[in-house]
Amino acid sequence: MARPNSSSAPTPPGDPLQRMSVTIPDSLLRSLDQMVAERGFENRSQAVAELIHDRVTEHQQATGTAVMAGSITLFYDQTKNNLLAQLAELQRQHVAEVISSLHVQLEQNFMMEVILVQGPAQKLKAITNALVACKGVKSCKLTLTFTVLPPLHQKPSPKL
Repeated sequence: MARPNSSSAPTPPGDPLQRMSVTIPDSLLRSLDQMVAERGFENRSQAVAELIHDRVTEHQQATGTAVMAGSITLFYDQTKNNLLAQLAELQRQHVAEVISSLHVQLEQNFMMEVILVQGPAQKLKAITNALVACKGVKSCKLTLTFTVLPPLHQKPSPKL
């Protein structure tokens, strides 16, 4: 198998690549090759690296101990009583985790909001659960990655 290229799962700079061997049934290998061709991967290694990356991310999200970055995408009816104020207040309560948000007007009084977040996975799940519980929110989905944003502000150096 060839090494995955730089467009596969993120690899930290200086992190050496390792070769591994996997034994799988012929039918599964054919399915993998079909997926590689359909999705435009350069090779099997790139596809396998992405699949492993996705599963590790799911595991990190499930355990809740890792700091992760991602987005919360929600769809809601903006005409529901006090909904906009509730959503804004929830975001203010979690100002350490909420980085930014984008609102898009949809048809029939609906709004799509994408909230960029970073923090412990369990806390981000709790924020998502609080948002979806608001009356008028039709759907809410959390998508995470374990690649995080660089620090936004430098800590001031202590004065001597």
